Amino acid sequence: MTQDKILDARSDDEQFDLTLRPRFLGEYVGQQQVRENLGILLEAARRRDEPVEHVLLCGPPGLGKTTLAHIIANELGVSIKVSSGPAIDHQGALGSILLNLSTRDVFFIDEVHRLNTVVEESLYPALEDFRFDAVLGKGVGASAATLPLPHFTCVGATTRQGLLSGPLRDRFGAVYRLDFYTKAELEKIVSRSARILDIEVHDDAVAEIARRARGTPRIANRLLRRVRDYAQVRGDGRATVDATRQALAMLEVDEIGLEPLDRRLLENVIVKFRGGPVGLDTLATSLSEEPETVEDVHEPYLIQIGFLARTARGRVATELAYEHLGLKPPRRDSQQTSLL
Repeated sequence: MTQDKILDARSDDEQFDLTLRPRFLGEYVGQQQVRENLGILLEAARRRDEPVEHVLLCGPPGLGKTTLAHIIANELGVSIKVSSGPAIDHQGALGSILLNLSTRDVFFIDEVHRLNTVVEESLYPALEDFRFDAVLGKGVGASAATLPLPHFTCVGATTRQGLLSGPLRDRFGAVYRLDFYTKAELEKIVSRSARILDIEVHDDAVAEIARRARGTPRIANRLLRRVRDYAQVRGDGRATVDATRQALAMLEVDEIGLEPLDRRLLENVIVKFRGGPVGLDTLATSLSEEPETVEDVHEPYLIQIGFLARTARGRVATELAYEHLGLKPPRRDSQQTSLL
């Protein structure tokens, strides 16, 4: 699929995300350690007048991995080619992208852990030696050819670093882990997005959105847009704290950012499986969701706020989860307690 088709297929929310993304490191809020290290990496490459080393960005969805990839390209003043692990499904697709890169261009691979084995092995010489080993023709007439590549920078993004093979991970010279954002950082992001979208948002409404954004800028911006819709349709266009709370109540986002599926997940663990432990596949089946969705989208925040624990035997609901749902936690024996 070409980049034009990819852009045409984006949803309205994704298009808004593009306009709200910071373009340079100086505009980027949060992830201070990553910003400082990345700034040094980029400045060192500029002073040496050479391409930046390959970069791997890790962390839960919505924390800014794609944004940082575009920032790297903008800071270097080069083009960026964007694809994803599932989209590069054969060697020819990878070769088509690599052979159309220019010197110092950025090649961004989202969900890099989902590259298939054949494509991943074809990527190794491209990352290490800047060459592409192609097979020309088919059958008995096929021949091998080594094609030189320009010195480019590959930026990989993954939500599941543990699924990356060792050889692929080792070919990235810089590895950065993105963590959830603080409430203060999210307030800065919401205020900036409100200015870009020309929305009048009260300070207490900004704080309310930030508090319910699950430590994730993408969610904060999504909630801001929904509050804007509500304020324009049901109010006078201003995002007051009352309008914000009413809008978020309609979305069923509670005071700490849990959404309906989060609460169903906790209720299933507590009610159906007596607080756990319960295996991931069993839990996902009970929710009619894919295990990857549960593990990558919902679990990280629930674990971070202390509502869910992963044990050797499965997922376990903590006492905080019982308290939040207004349920009485069961008494655990010493063996169960030791698992938490």
